[in-house]
Amino acid sequence: MKLCVIGSRGHAGQVFESLAGLPEVQLCAISPGCEDSPAALIQMARTAGFSPEIHTDWKRMIAELRPDCVVVDGPFELHAEMSCFALEHGCHVFCEKPIALNLADLERIKDAWRASRKHIRAMVGVQNDPPFRHALELVRAGRVGKVKMIRAQKSYRLGERPEFFRHHATYGGTIPWVGIHAFSWILAFSGCSETEYCQATQTTSDNHNYGDLEMACQCMMVMKNGVQAQVSIDYLRPAHAPTHGDDQLRVAGTSGVLEIRNGVVTLVDEAGEQVMPLTSREPKLFEEFIQNLRKRPEDFSGDAETFAVNRVCLEARDCAVLI
Repeated sequence: MKLCVIGSRGHAGQVFESLAGLPEVQLCAISPGCEDSPAALIQMARTAGFSPEIHTDWKRMIAELRPDCVVVDGPFELHAEMSCFALEHGCHVFCEKPIALNLADLERIKDAWRASRKHIRAMVGVQNDPPFRHALELVRAGRVGKVKMIRAQKSYRLGERPEFFRHHATYGGTIPWVGIHAFSWILAFSGCSETEYCQATQTTSDNHNYGDLEMACQCMMVMKNGVQAQVSIDYLRPAHAPTHGDDQLRVAGTSGVLEIRNGVVTLVDEAGEQVMPLTSREPKLFEEFIQNLRKRPEDFSGDAETFAVNRVCLEARDCAVLI
């Protein structure tokens, strides 16, 4: 399987980290996709044991090499253009989240996807985090009964961020960039991919002169199946906190409550409170994507999840009131 990689602005590193477990994948070329230096891509490729071609023109790279799969991790505002071009040239796409910064571009990608019948997957999902994956298995096994309420939290350190984070046109917003992880949990644990009602607030105040970057956001939703959900998103985690992120989840059902905090899954039900040990290692998201292409090429459920979570988080951002 021939692979090309465009850009390194997000989480392309997880792709290179997965290549050792994917001997069928051959990294044939890389491109920064913009004015960015290719140095980071070159180093990640070398560490993974590859010496790919280096292209300045990402379109020519795809058109000439015709790879089986393209990793899109260039400028956020070009995700849609890059994904559409790759799909139109017969390539599967593994794209940094969000795959589009607006709903019109999301529909453009969906049209290209329908016409190509190739797969597209965003770099986000419950599958990417063992505690959340294990917790989802417990919920689907009925351990909390019928899910009624979900509360999710994504809190990050702000740290030092590139210039493009200061501008809404190139960043897209904190709800789709940070919050999309929490939205993926909401959709998975509620078992529903659409909202009946959504209301949100966000603020750029006290953002350390980062322009349009929203420091804190709150979203309240009712899913179409009646599950109530809340998402809290912020860059307020202190610089000296022990980890970059503080991910939390609470799922309340008719016969139990499941919580995730500090990577620990806890269940409270009629038997009392108990820590639920994690199951065996599951493949990383890119590994799973490649394995599905090989073993289940007609399974488009992952593609549907990608479009659904991108749509829900963009709708939440678009309805958010700036306070």
